[in-house]
Amino acid sequence: MVEVTRSFTVSATPNAVTDYLKDFSRAVEWDPGTVTCEQTSVGPIAVGTRWHNVSKIGGMETELTYELTRLEPGRVVFVGANDTATSTDDITITAGDQPDTSTPTYHASIEFAGAAKLAAPIAKMVFEKLGNDTEDNLVRIFGSPKESH
Repeated sequence: MVEVTRSFTVSATPNAVTDYLKDFSRAVEWDPGTVTCEQTSVGPIAVGTRWHNVSKIGGMETELTYELTRLEPGRVVFVGANDTATSTDDITITAGDQPDTSTPTYHASIEFAGAAKLAAPIAKMVFEKLGNDTEDNLVRIFGSPKESH
């Protein structure tokens, strides 16, 4: 299993961040590996909503079906799966130290199946870089709080 965690502060309320992140089709904006991501289930976004995600990681393209498995104030969890891997994106969002800021903590875990397990050590390095890029993208989207002096 490969696990990556990032925690950082952005200039948006926890509700605004949760509302943005619950729509996994927006992963094309913040997840550097996502090429396309389209909602496949009908209706408003709620627990059980599914997306078809195409990602390109380390030069290899893969497709996963993601499902929103948990949605509550300050927490969003997506689980994506295909024949070779199960990926869980567990994001908690707490109030920041300054007004109208929040601190998302992004925890991704990838469980490889079969022969794909052999790639886990290499995948760890790739996903660490993706974790850094994900953090950078979310800070760019929401902005970084101004530091008080």
